[in-house]
Amino acid sequence: MSQTSPDDLWCRRYRPARNAAARLVCLPHAGGSATYFLPVAAALSPGTDVVAIQYPGRQDRRNEPPIDNMSVLADMLHAILRRQPEMPTILFGHSMGAILGFEVTRRLEADQQGPMRLIVSGRRGPATYRNETVHLRDDDGILAEVRKMSGTASSVLGDDEIMRAALPPLRADYKATETYTCPPEVTVNCPITALTGDNDPKTTLDETQAWARHTTGAFDLHVYAGGHFFLTDHAEEIIKLIAQHLRAEPARTAI
Repeated sequence: MSQTSPDDLWCRRYRPARNAAARLVCLPHAGGSATYFLPVAAALSPGTDVVAIQYPGRQDRRNEPPIDNMSVLADMLHAILRRQPEMPTILFGHSMGAILGFEVTRRLEADQQGPMRLIVSGRRGPATYRNETVHLRDDDGILAEVRKMSGTASSVLGDDEIMRAALPPLRADYKATETYTCPPEVTVNCPITALTGDNDPKTTLDETQAWARHTTGAFDLHVYAGGHFFLTDHAEEIIKLIAQHLRAEPARTAI
């Protein structure tokens, strides 16, 4: 891929949409990459500017050090999104990406340029605590967790060399997520839509419902059959849900 600016390292537009009416920013899970959202870009273009975020330390950014602090990652992504052309925007994050989306939304709203909605998936509410220490495990322990969650293609899971090459960003992502804390009173103004699997070991229904306490706007919850990566089995209906929100009333302010 030809890069025209440093921001293009972060913002991947697999289906450029020059005349789009709205933007969807997609934030991957721990160990994930921008290509996870290729089907979303294919489905929503050209009406939507789908921007899939590529974190440092993976795929073509594998020579860059991964970021293991959620605040640092949110600060960097906030600065990049502030430079994007103004447009009504929704942030959509899965698992680690949900928390990152929340923190970026806080920063954008502080600039009076918040998104019109935050869609969070596969993650408990920001102030809901679990004592998780996957990032402290040895390499085999981290790989065992990834295989248990089944968030990677089966062909890759069976390739030990590829999996071990992915360990630095995986460990950094788990550390950023597992060391993240949020006071219970912290809120955003935009509506929040929460998506969850009914058999997700990473979040219960009550923990997902806890997102409602972190917005002064509207909240809605959608439950799907499946585990942590229920998105894969319900991609079509989830993309339709996102499309409905993208067509909804324009943002009070846009980024």
